[in-house]
Amino acid sequence: MSKIAEIIDVNSVSRISEGTSVTGEIKSSNDIRVDGQVKGKLYSEGRIVVGEHASIEGTLLCSNLDLWGKINGDVYVKEVLSLKGTSSVTGNLQVRKLQVEMGAELNGTCKMISEEDFDACLGKLVSKPAQVE
Repeated sequence: MSKIAEIIDVNSVSRISEGTSVTGEIKSSNDIRVDGQVKGKLYSEGRIVVGEHASIEGTLLCSNLDLWGKINGDVYVKEVLSLKGTSSVTGNLQVRKLQVEMGAELNGTCKMISEEDFDACLGKLVSKPAQVE
């Protein structure tokens, strides 16, 4: 019997390391791991992981989110938001599915949305890249 495992190329995961601060808009078609600080808009077509000591101030949009750290702003998740026991959110959530561990803090509103709702929000909040001719 053989097992099929998903292989993740570590070079395709964007990292914002602890001690790093980024201000502005970040867009990625790959997964993102944040252990530092981000002020602005963060968008990933894949998963975003926010570490225990990380903080985000602004808007976050992604397919899946694992949150151990802090977010001050609005969060849009196409699939699953997992609030871990050390997480803290001050802002509004728009998610399809929500998992909450004991100890997680949420100060704001939570609205359950469909994939179509997410795509509509994405169209309004994330600018398209300029075409190269």
